[in-house]
Amino acid sequence: MRTMLLIAPFAATALLYSGLATAKVTAAEAEKLGKDLTCMGAEKAANKDGSIPEYSGKWLGTPAGIAYKPNVGQHPVDPYAGEKPLYTITASNMAQYASRLSEGQKAMFAKYPSSFRIPVYPGHRDFRYPDNVCAVAKKNATEAEMTDGGLGFTGLKGAVPFPIPKSGDEAVMNHTYPYRAYNEDITRDFANVDPNGKITWGRGWNRSLSIVNLPDQLGKPMEGVQAMTRALTLLPEREKGILSVSSEPVNFAKGKRLAWSYDPGTRRVRQVPEYGFDQPLNGTGGKMTIDSDRLFNGSPERYNWKLVGKQEMYIPANSYKVHGNNVKYADLIKPGHANPDYMRYELRRVWVLEATLKQGYRHLYAKRVLYLDEDTWHAVMADYYDGRGKLWQHALINYYYAYDMQAWHAGSSFYYDLNSGGYVGYNLFQEAKLGPILNRGDLKPSMFTPEAARSAGN
Repeated sequence: MRTMLLIAPFAATALLYSGLATAKVTAAEAEKLGKDLTCMGAEKAANKDGSIPEYSGKWLGTPAGIAYKPNVGQHPVDPYAGEKPLYTITASNMAQYASRLSEGQKAMFAKYPSSFRIPVYPGHRDFRYPDNVCAVAKKNATEAEMTDGGLGFTGLKGAVPFPIPKSGDEAVMNHTYPYRAYNEDITRDFANVDPNGKITWGRGWNRSLSIVNLPDQLGKPMEGVQAMTRALTLLPEREKGILSVSSEPVNFAKGKRLAWSYDPGTRRVRQVPEYGFDQPLNGTGGKMTIDSDRLFNGSPERYNWKLVGKQEMYIPANSYKVHGNNVKYADLIKPGHANPDYMRYELRRVWVLEATLKQGYRHLYAKRVLYLDEDTWHAVMADYYDGRGKLWQHALINYYYAYDMQAWHAGSSFYYDLNSGGYVGYNLFQEAKLGPILNRGDLKPSMFTPEAARSAGN
């Protein structure tokens, strides 16, 4: 069993809890935020040998010298474009780095020994959240509290609910409710890659409205609906014109995810009777479930959540290179896995969060292990296990700091089936004319209703 590096003083306490409601942190603990800890609860200090740098937070929004126009869909611009890898982890030297690799990463080396690589770049912790977001997170630390068996909470006012977590339930809520874009408009591609390298392409026009992150909602009590989405299928041709809208509750004990779908064949809108969990995600050939987007999303009700501890790991970070508009799909999407030349990994501290299926519940994944970046609370990697306890999939998301929203955004992700050798390249926009249009402010709740879906179809 891998040894966890329990770095923060409160990490040892976190090991004792799984699936339990917990008390709010004390004022003295909360005072560490913005001092020894960042406002999100990450340690500011470098690690012992400096291979993980000290948090600087020197940049808010677009760094000086970067030509970027926000809110119009410009592709990400890399502030570290001139850097080269410090070293590269391969199947032949993996053993010396094994303590900082996930089981899924090790399995990728075993399956693709001649082609899979992890290029490790210099670490950077240069970006920060806005001051008002930090102020809300600090307030949450002493006021937010889990309720309803881990499905709801009181005292939460946006941003990250539990910057100093005491349980797995709190950690998964941090991942579920981070500070992120309140508006996103993107046309994105999906590559369903067979083991022989054949690609089936999909494309969708997605718009998302995160109500709890709207500027006029931050700092107010969260209630009702937390987010809405609208997705129009553009490819494949046989599914073209299918439009779905969905809404997500703030409290999963008091509400559930609702979805409606417009079928251009019948010209009717029908409510989807059950939406979420392990239903296959359209266009992925069954390699992704609805709740594996962002590695995990939706209600946490089917799992027991355990906060295992904090560990130093090699994870995707500052992933600008892979999202450049000069990247061609033919160069990026290769048989077996994405081209490592476009990947950027750094050594960072992550929270390890383990979810095991509750007795009496059903899901394709009997166990999920999520790796949450301590600086952002976003899950950046995941290993998924089947009902036999066998490792099944390894997945990763290439996050980058989006200047438009002054926070981290989920970019292209890859979901690898370790049994078949196929995978999905998800949320691809490299060859699109526009990248994600973030926080333009033109999305309204009325655009995400069944009536809006019907009007759009007709």
